[in-house]
Amino acid sequence: VSRWRTIIDIAMGAPSRPEGLRPLRVMHFVTGGFSGATQVAVDLCLAARGGDAMEAVLVLRRKRNTDVARVEALRAQGLRVWVVPGWSHAATIVALRNLALTLRPDVLVAHGFSEHIWGRYAGLWAGVPKLVHVEHNSRERYTRWRLAQSRWLARRSAALVGVSEGVRDRLIELEFPAERCLAIPNGVDLERFPAAQLLPMAERLPGLVMAARFARQKDQATLIEALALLAQKGLHPPLYFAGLGKKTLLNHAQGRVRAHGLDSQVHFLGQVSDLPQRLMRSPLFVLSTHYEGMPLALVEAMAAGCACVASDVVGVRGVIDPGQTGELVPEGDPAALAAVLERLLTHPAEAARLGRAARQAAETRFDRHLMHARYAQLLLGLSRSPEAGD
Repeated sequence: VSRWRTIIDIAMGAPSRPEGLRPLRVMHFVTGGFSGATQVAVDLCLAARGGDAMEAVLVLRRKRNTDVARVEALRAQGLRVWVVPGWSHAATIVALRNLALTLRPDVLVAHGFSEHIWGRYAGLWAGVPKLVHVEHNSRERYTRWRLAQSRWLARRSAALVGVSEGVRDRLIELEFPAERCLAIPNGVDLERFPAAQLLPMAERLPGLVMAARFARQKDQATLIEALALLAQKGLHPPLYFAGLGKKTLLNHAQGRVRAHGLDSQVHFLGQVSDLPQRLMRSPLFVLSTHYEGMPLALVEAMAAGCACVASDVVGVRGVIDPGQTGELVPEGDPAALAAVLERLLTHPAEAARLGRAARQAAETRFDRHLMHARYAQLLLGLSRSPEAGD
């Protein structure tokens, strides 16, 4: 916390509310599916604890997989957390509007698609002074009608945040007001990856890790095909998939593994509680994907000192500097992915160089305290600005 305040002091000139003025009240609204967007909202709420500048509350939209135990764990950390219905959009809007009327936030920050639509409708209805839209992906499922609604809401929002430069550019491509679009890259908790616990590459367990849910966005299939190509060249590194997701997609991936005879080589771990420790013991991390916003799992692997290989797509390009802090390969190209993995598996010194540079990049560019400072600067600045649309 003290480090966060120091960084904010540098970025903003010691932000604080004038004496006698209450803290800025901020409501973060996000999916209750505990996605990457949820983690960012949680981090921002945790960062606001104990300060005199802001008070933050977290509101989750209930999903089928909303874990009650995880909600209670957040409350045990001292967060004020509410869960609103998610069975219909109307129910979500009404419940969130009623909660906003009770809590009277100064700013409502609506994270992710489609929560940013329902959240801002509720905020407008409740008369919340400032609305902020945070876009967490570069290729959301906008229909023409939802895009029209989002553009209408954008004109009534104080700011539109992309979680990477690529996502900000995408917002502008979608014809949202460019003057209100900005980028605040996501950050990770480096304290979960202590420098003293980072193993030299030579002491790490052999193998590859990919941490990602099984979803249409992700591309585990290409990595499995690349592994089969490596086997043809006599390379048989173990592969660990960490993450859950859609059962049908998981089953499809397992079927591909069986078809290639890779059953003994590929391990499906499901949801893991010790991912930082696993990453710090792993030499190579792969993010095979079709599109991203700002992939936290990739940044965590960089923080763990892994040599990282990822698909060359929007959201990833701004994270990895090819040849310097990792390697990028064409999307959906098993041969290209296999070639890069072969080089790193057979040249451990090169992998070690990339891992060291990745860790340094995580420290200087993707520390979550820098993300906190940028959001604090934005939100406190909005509290002193005219109403959106004035």
